[in-house]
Formats: sequence, structure tokens, C-alpha cells
Amino acid sequence: MAPERTPTSSGGSEGAELGRFLRARRTQTTPEQVGLTVGTGLRRTPGLRREELATLSGISIDYYVRLERGKETRPSPSVLDSLARALHLDDREHQHLRELAARAARYAPEPPPPPSRTVRPHLRLLLEAMRPNPAYVVSRSMDLLAWNPGGLALYAGLEDWPAKQRNLARYFFLHPAARELFPDWDTLVRSCVSRLRATAGTAPDAPDLTNLVGELLLKSPDFAGLWERYEVTGLKTGHKTFRHPHVGTISLVPQSMHLEGTPGQRLGVYTAEPGTPDHDALLLLDMTASQPAPHVAPSDPDSSRRQH
Repeated sequence: MAPERTPTSSGGSEGAELGRFLRARRTQTTPEQVGLTVGTGLRRTPGLRREELATLSGISIDYYVRLERGKETRPSPSVLDSLARALHLDDREHQHLRELAARAARYAPEPPPPPSRTVRPHLRLLLEAMRPNPAYVVSRSMDLLAWNPGGLALYAGLEDWPAKQRNLARYFFLHPAARELFPDWDTLVRSCVSRLRATAGTAPDAPDLTNLVGELLLKSPDFAGLWERYEVTGLKTGHKTFRHPHVGTISLVPQSMHLEGTPGQRLGVYTAEPGTPDHDALLLLDMTASQPAPHVAPSDPDSSRRQH
């Protein structure tokens, strides 16, 4: 049997993203995971074969092939649920599959407004009030839009980049200090790519996302490998450890939340229990940070298109 070929379709077609997601999940699901007995012969297909997944899902092989190639764009909810069960998708992946199918069928809700780099004044006051806890506001594509002193200084070396270039995904993969800063760098970047994959899957043509992803695919083999896996569920941890060059090793509790009334902006903050060495380190970081608070990146919606 000849090896399966990756379906080819234009990146802007409505069904292509649905097909890419299905193929990625299929090739990463082993026969053993779904209870299939595998013979001793050589399998040239990574993960499940198309006909195996079609049988497990109760649909025809021809129909499944059309789905994966982006030719079938209106799968029923029952078909989606059957595919999700067969692939053992978790709740987040199942929801992502539904969202991709809705977009492919052109009955998705209205797309969100264009992203903005403008941060409202009350959010700047909130960042200041959170000191000494490091805090920042990021866009849906992880551009750093506003920060308090610790929020920038926590990511060692990020302040050396121009404000328009400061993006957390770009920092994780391209800044030489990132691997030293995070002992769990591998877990961190998997979660980062999963978040970008989930966002880009329902807005595959958005310039703020496509430009960032294109840059990282070109410059980072690590990013390219993770992007190909098409994971949309990140790994959550209760604490995050930083090996900071100025305040030593610190363990902090991360929290991230959507900001109401903004185009996909999120607030990120790190905390430590008062009276602990970790909290003392945050006080030191806040006092010695060179940036005044709260600082805001330039409001240039096209800046992400010019980063290289």
C-alpha cells in the first residue's frame, strides 16, 4: 500500500482547516488507543488509516476522504460527534472540531471585530494596582500591548526588543534567553502553540495570526514541528518556575483571563504568597525594573505585519 499523501488545498478554502485538523488527529491516534488489533506487517501510515477511522465513526471511506480533503463542508452534528468519539477528542478538541465545521459550512457566527492594539485607560490603572505582581495585557496573537514593571521584566531580555516586536510566542521560540528562563520550556511552548492553533483555526486568514505563524514557521523548526501536530488543548500547570538572571529561581501562580469588551485581549498576572521568598523576589523585580508603569505599546494595528 502506498503511503497516504497530505491533502492539497488552498489555505483560504473553508473546508481545508477542518480537513487539516482531522488528519492531524488521525495520524496521531494509534490503533491500540482505539482498540484495534494490528498485524505484524509494516504500517506505512502514521496513526490510523482513513478507512479505519471511517469504520470506527460509522461513515463511508469516500465521505471521510472528502472531509479530510476539504471537499465536504457540511458534516452533520452526529458525524462530528462520531468522529470525536472515534478519535478520543477531549472537550476542547471536540468544540474546536464543531467550530471548524461551522465555519466550513458558512453558518458560523459573525467574525469578531478586527484586533486592536489600543488598551483602555482603566486597564492601565489595573496593571498599576497589581504591583508588585507582574501583569500585562496581550492580544489574541500574543502581542504584548501593555505591562507594569514586573510584567515586562519577568521575561528576561524582552525589554531589549522594540515595543512593536514584543510578542510572547516570538519570545518563547526566538529569544535566546527563553530556554534558560523556563525549566519546563517544552511544556510551555506546546501550550503556546496549542493556543495559537485554536485561535487561528477559526480565523485562518487573519493577518495578525498568519504573519506571526508564518514568521515562526520560517525561523523556528521547533515551532514548525508543534504546529504540524495541530494540538488545541494546552497543558495546564498550577505553578510556573522562572530561573531569572536578576532575582534567582522563583515559583509563581499564573492566571489569565479574557477582558470583556476587547477584541480578544487577555490579562495575564503572576502572584506569590506574601511573606515568602518568591514574593520578596517579586518586590525586588518590581523595584529594579527599568520601565515605568504602566507602559503601553504603540497602537499600530499593522505592526505585526512588519516583524522579522
